[in-house]
Amino acid sequence: MNDQIHSGDEHGPEQAVDHGALGDAEYAEFMELAAQEGFDLEDIAGALEEANAGPLPVLAVVGRPNVGKSTLVNRIIGRREAVVQDKPGVTRDRVSYEAEWAGRRFKVMDTGGWEQDVLGLDASVAAQAEYAIETADAVVFVVDSTVGATDTDEAVVRLLRKAKKPVVLCANKVDGLSGEADATALWSLGLGEPHPVSSLHGRGTGDMLDAVLEALPEAPAQTFGSGTPLGGPRRIALIGRPNVGKSSLLNKVAKEDRVVVNELAGTTRDPVDELINLGGTTWKFIDTAGIRRRVHLQEGADYYASLRTAAALEKAEVAVILIDSSESISVQDQRIVTMAVEAGRAMVLAFNKWDTLDEERRYYLEREIETELGQVAWAPRVNVSALTGRHMEKLVPAIETALDGWETRVPTGRLNAFLGELVAAHPHPVRGGKQPRILFGTQAGAKPPRFVLFASGFLEAGYRRFVERRLREEFGFEGTPIHISVRVREKRGRKK
Repeated sequence: MNDQIHSGDEHGPEQAVDHGALGDAEYAEFMELAAQEGFDLEDIAGALEEANAGPLPVLAVVGRPNVGKSTLVNRIIGRREAVVQDKPGVTRDRVSYEAEWAGRRFKVMDTGGWEQDVLGLDASVAAQAEYAIETADAVVFVVDSTVGATDTDEAVVRLLRKAKKPVVLCANKVDGLSGEADATALWSLGLGEPHPVSSLHGRGTGDMLDAVLEALPEAPAQTFGSGTPLGGPRRIALIGRPNVGKSSLLNKVAKEDRVVVNELAGTTRDPVDELINLGGTTWKFIDTAGIRRRVHLQEGADYYASLRTAAALEKAEVAVILIDSSESISVQDQRIVTMAVEAGRAMVLAFNKWDTLDEERRYYLEREIETELGQVAWAPRVNVSALTGRHMEKLVPAIETALDGWETRVPTGRLNAFLGELVAAHPHPVRGGKQPRILFGTQAGAKPPRFVLFASGFLEAGYRRFVERRLREEFGFEGTPIHISVRVREKRGRKK
């Protein structure tokens, strides 16, 4: 981006900035506001790029146990966050961190060691490594050069070829010139040049990261936030903890038995995509396996099911979160809601088994919703019975409302008129003798709505929440999370 900013072509530097979601006239108005308030082009470019970038490309670091994956991840991200022990199997969860190299930002996904033909917890680890490969944009395959290629390494190679993802081969534990001969032997894996690296000491990691940047796309291939939406019917992920009635709900909206329903929790393992016509519109429903607590301690199939649920959520546009209204709202329910919010998806809360509630339970449920789900009070709510079909006709209007909010855009002129009135009526509290002020703002993108506010100083979290609440009151945004980022004007010396 900076290269474009300073390119100084014949059209002038301003033409080099990506307008993002803004039209030409709106962008010109926006830049005029920026100039009046003392922001330069680089400030604007950086803020719009960050807000409108969508998800970062993902790099998965995979390999068999104890080859130094977590040490390499710590080296890449420049800090000690991934757990490292001289014992195989320490990393069990799939964990991601943000990294930067040569001005490019990306996510690094640390994984547990991959083993073939394993059971129990080891199968869980293998499953999440497979999922990491499936969802990543590129892969670093780490091999212990002091041991050489093992049968397990060969099995990982077959998995990588099947996935057809760009692969950078890392020959780890090369601490000197004598170890480079061991690294060259890894040409036999057929993955191209082995990059000799000592993740412990940092040797060779720069050259390897240069190769990683060549393998990573500038942006992920599939994105709703800022890129081209995936084609076809609108995608709805049915998510919730086990045995809340997701499969029953899908069967009811389809008006036939499409999914196996069993009172035993966890019957559904993989997402089942179903094209269903409702109200003259075709929708793609994704029925997912339930999410449980402490998924890393489950057997492999259940663990893999939780990962598949996350994958379904990533591919969906709207999440219908099914909650068992006959039971207290649980930590798992709140965690699933948080997953959908963090994924930036439109959201509908569906309270199932409503027909089984007596007046007392309904009273306490309302109190629970206020206290446990207050942070998503903006989500449309439907009270349904997947068993009897009660109020099922309200589900599609709620989904359409959420999608409308998810796609809503506010013109820059209207937004700044609103912000001006808001700041005048409710200024930011004075802190340390200073009163920061919102100068102007723009909506950098939709799906979900993303706003960039330019301010004279730091805006406290409470004031940001206040601004979000007033944005919803003024413009709607029902059924969608809102992302607000703030760019503070830097102090600059006067130009002569």
